[in-house]
Amino acid sequence: MRYRFRPADSAQQIVGGFLLAGPFVVTEEVWTLAKSMSWVQTILTVIVVCSIGYGALYQADTKRDPDREATVVGIPVRFLSLMCVAFGSVAILAFLFDAPDTFLDSTDSTTEVVATTFKAVSVGAIFSVVGAATADTLF
Repeated sequence: MRYRFRPADSAQQIVGGFLLAGPFVVTEEVWTLAKSMSWVQTILTVIVVCSIGYGALYQADTKRDPDREATVVGIPVRFLSLMCVAFGSVAILAFLFDAPDTFLDSTDSTTEVVATTFKAVSVGAIFSVVGAATADTLF
């Protein structure tokens, strides 16, 4: 029997993701850290986010089985939704609060701004994924 992924599941993830993402989007230290991160560190950060999300959904909650959930190209829809929420909530808040313009130099090129913003989003997603996965699991 396959478990359906419902809109309520996404809503729970969104609430949890936004709840924990906010403080990290508006912290100058996160943007300074992001500016100094290498691409290797950024990729490893993304891997950490994915690992935390997968572990929280399927290892911490023994009632869930990724093999019994609806999938897209073999990846559980619930996990894909969690990743979209984790990274998306941070990105949305960064742009709503105008964080890149606030924390980055106006002399930076567009490429530098985009790269640093992606890195900052990956840092914030570490915390966002915890909130999103916790909300999904608890409710």
